[in-house]
Amino acid sequence: VQLVESGGGLVQTGGSLRLSCSASGFTFSTYAMSWYRQGPGKERELVAAETSTGGSTNYADSMKGRFTISRDNAKNTLYLQMTSLQPEDTAVYYCNAKGWEWGRLRFNDYWGQGTQVTVSS
Repeated sequence: VQLVESGGGLVQTGGSLRLSCSASGFTFSTYAMSWYRQGPGKERELVAAETSTGGSTNYADSMKGRFTISRDNAKNTLYLQMTSLQPEDTAVYYCNAKGWEWGRLRFNDYWGQGTQVTVSS
């Protein structure tokens, strides 16, 4: 199983970035997908989540209206479009997959290695 994030980098305040998470090794289309982040000296927090079909999304309050989560099940890829970035958005952003492996009746919780987003003031 692999979740590989990309698209992070250095951006100025007010700028935009699009993160991608490429998934392999599991049935991506049946898993709920999320983005989390962990800023310097902070706990990991949920940024946005999306159901397996993409029919429902949820966002942390501070991200509503600025971030958009989406997925392409044909490409096994999750996205996070981030706009109006602020210095407090500086963090390592992680991709997360949660879902059942029905053949083994096992609930799986997979994480990527993270991608750094730095917003300069």
